[in-house]
Amino acid sequence: MNVRTGTAGGFCAQVRRTRRSINFTILQRGYTVNEHLEHNRTKRRGLAVAVAALAVAAGALAPTAAFAGGRPDSVQSSLNALVKDDGLPAALATVKGRDGRTHTYTAGVGNLTTKAKVPTDGQIRIGSNTKTFTAVVVLQLVAEGKIGLDTSVDTYLPGLLHGDGIDGHNITVRQLLQHTSGLPDYTDAPALSDFSTIQHRYFEPRELLDSALAQKARFAPGTRWEYSNTNYIVAGLLIQKVTGRPVGEEITKRVIDRIGLRHTYFPTPGDMTIHEAHPEGYNQEPDGSLHDYSEMDPSMAWAAGAIVSTNTDLNSFFSALLGGRLLPATQLAEMRTTVPAELLGPGVRYGLGLQSKPLSCGGLAWGHGGTIPGYRSRDAVTDDGRAASITVTTIPGDAGAQHMADALDAALCR
Repeated sequence: MNVRTGTAGGFCAQVRRTRRSINFTILQRGYTVNEHLEHNRTKRRGLAVAVAALAVAAGALAPTAAFAGGRPDSVQSSLNALVKDDGLPAALATVKGRDGRTHTYTAGVGNLTTKAKVPTDGQIRIGSNTKTFTAVVVLQLVAEGKIGLDTSVDTYLPGLLHGDGIDGHNITVRQLLQHTSGLPDYTDAPALSDFSTIQHRYFEPRELLDSALAQKARFAPGTRWEYSNTNYIVAGLLIQKVTGRPVGEEITKRVIDRIGLRHTYFPTPGDMTIHEAHPEGYNQEPDGSLHDYSEMDPSMAWAAGAIVSTNTDLNSFFSALLGGRLLPATQLAEMRTTVPAELLGPGVRYGLGLQSKPLSCGGLAWGHGGTIPGYRSRDAVTDDGRAASITVTTIPGDAGAQHMADALDAALCR
């Protein structure tokens, strides 16, 4: 397959989308953020709002922990800096080190109004990390002989994909999972451009797909790489067609329950709450204020980004996946077969719902990452068992996004 890096890729918004409101940064791509939109939005932030956020969060910084011998804990220091220097309400992390020990961290405040503490390992909306869960189920069905990776989508969902340059006969299942299908992103639709108007609105998956099919194909299937949330809406519909069951039930049965993720769930229709203790998630409005988006209808993300989890459960999920507990060796190897995706960051490559990124200390980190209004997570594991997941409770600007990436690298390399 002749695949080259796309020129404007991204999870819910790309370089070409700078015209759109940042309010609908749902399902942001992994590892790197929509730097262009975030930069524009950051410039609009009022100085008074930034100072107020810093004052609130800085008052609840966790003390910098130290290792034996007095060496400061770099992870705690990184979280403290995200709150103090980048003005984020809260940051929380779980890290499993080379010694196999797991440590959890928090910084900032869990609620800007009440100044409540950040719950240790609190639940968060994981955004695009959901894509990896969805991809695992598709690949399990491949292993069972119910789906062919290089079979056309039209074989299973006849007539579903059609439009200007769009033909399901020419798009394979592999191309969906790897973002090489050329399908336009449904989040570009005008109806989805202002999140504040649809925070509590329920969407059927076909509504989301129709918003994509009203647009022109981005490119011919297999000729480029470009991130599109639409690929995983189609993957969710594929799972439902083949199994006859809701995608959330299949993800729960085949992944969440199978490896015992006790604090992870796929929201059922109409469920807008986060069930367990959690830090509130905030989205910056056009006037610079921070609005609480913890309660929202995640149907607009569905199989591309609706899951709620914790940093610890995310580490367990990616560790189980890379450790061969969720897929046979053949399908795991397919998942780890990557193409260039440097629009997500230097050296980043994309497999089937899984990303790889070089570490500063050598080797690769495997994971995904995700953003949904109120939360951004960055997470990865290594082949030798290290794991780290970091979450902040608003979508950071350019500097904060880079600081998150640096913190994740440092946590895995320390």
